[in-house]
Amino acid sequence: MWNDILFSILEDGWFAAIAAIGFSSISNTPHRAYPACALIAAAGHSIRYVLTWPEWGGMHIIPASTLASLAVGVLAVLFASRIKCPAEVCFFPALLPMIPGMYAYRTIEALLSCLYHTQEEAFGHYFYLLAYNGLTCTFILLGMVIGATMPVFLFKKLSFTATR
Repeated sequence: MWNDILFSILEDGWFAAIAAIGFSSISNTPHRAYPACALIAAAGHSIRYVLTWPEWGGMHIIPASTLASLAVGVLAVLFASRIKCPAEVCFFPALLPMIPGMYAYRTIEALLSCLYHTQEEAFGHYFYLLAYNGLTCTFILLGMVIGATMPVFLFKKLSFTATR
């Protein structure tokens, strides 16, 4: 049982790390920052993964994403001084695997379904899906922005002296 849980956490972190390295490579991040971006992405995505488990709290994805992005921000500030790069270099690629793509996709799908269906009952259902998925996507992104940038401002001295 514990082996399966640990494997699924490591697997989740592994795929987030691969995605972060991919996003780092296309955003012209220095090569010395790749391992830090991968580690931070793996930690952040794994934290969100564990927080949303029903057995370990069953937190909704919005606060789980906020807490995970807070951890990403703290780790980025701590790693920034070691790799001599701004913290943003680390946490932007690390946050990209946590973007709520499925909620954004379902929002657009519901919008198109609203336009297609003219009966009031069907329109109301798809409008509900549009509102739910759109608001969920928006608040996940808002929580990620707040959670990731808060450590940069809280540890201002440490984060702004990282490149010196």
